[in-house]
Order: sequence, then structure tokens, then C-alpha cells
Amino acid sequence: MQLRVAPARNGSLRRLMRSRRRRWWPALVTSCMATLLLAGCHTVASPDSGVTVACTITPQPPRVGSATVTVSLLDRTAKPVTGAQIKLEADMSHPGMAPAFANAGETAPGRYVGHLQLTMAGDWVILVQGTLANGQRVDRQVDVKGVLPS
Repeated sequence: MQLRVAPARNGSLRRLMRSRRRRWWPALVTSCMATLLLAGCHTVASPDSGVTVACTITPQPPRVGSATVTVSLLDRTAKPVTGAQIKLEADMSHPGMAPAFANAGETAPGRYVGHLQLTMAGDWVILVQGTLANGQRVDRQVDVKGVLPS
């Protein structure tokens, strides 16, 4: 079924359409901003966990190929946190690339080391996801800018 609208005199149809667009504009802007804010959220450790997470990546500057990620966990008194299970996930900052995964093993008290394969030059994000011996979760995001070609 086709609906034809005859042109109105004196531009009344145009005025009606413009007024309808104006009514929807604030709602459209508000919903777009809310979507962007929710999409940008990521999980971090709760402030009361009291665990400090530090990450280093070698080689520096990072290059395509094997990258060693060292994660250090310290409690409120700066003592090493032992017995944690640490998982690493590396994602390129743009969609469409397959992520890299690795487990980080404890090599010294509070020090966990894992090896990731960075398959392409560019910007990466490494997610550090940990479960402490007491069951508490610790999550961190590390931005790795400008991975160089090998």
C-alpha cells in the first residue's frame, strides 16, 4: 500500500515535519550519550580490595611477536600477594582481530609472568583478570600504545 501526501499550501507540511524533528532531537542526543557512556565502562578492582596491581611489558618498546607481561600484586602493607590465579587477554584497540590469551604463573612471591603473542602492529589493550587465594577478584586494563612491527 502506498501513501501519497499532497503538497500543502504555504509550507504547512514542512513546518509540521520540522517541529516533529525538533521534539525528538533531545531524546536522540540523550540516548546516544547514554549508550556511549555505558559502552566505555570497564571493570576495575573494588577500592576496598587493598591490592595494588602493577604491570610491565617487555620488550620495550613492544614489538609484534612474543611479549612478556609481568604482574606484581601487593597488599595494603606492601607485602606480596601469593596464590593468585592470573589470566591475560590481549585485544587490539579496533574490532575484528582475534584476541590472544595466556595464563600468568607465579615466579616469585607476588610476581606473575605470562607470555602473549602480539600479532599486529598498532594499539593493544591487555586485560589482567585475577582471582586471589581468598576468592576476591582483581581486574585491570593496561593500554599498550604503538606496538611496532617486528
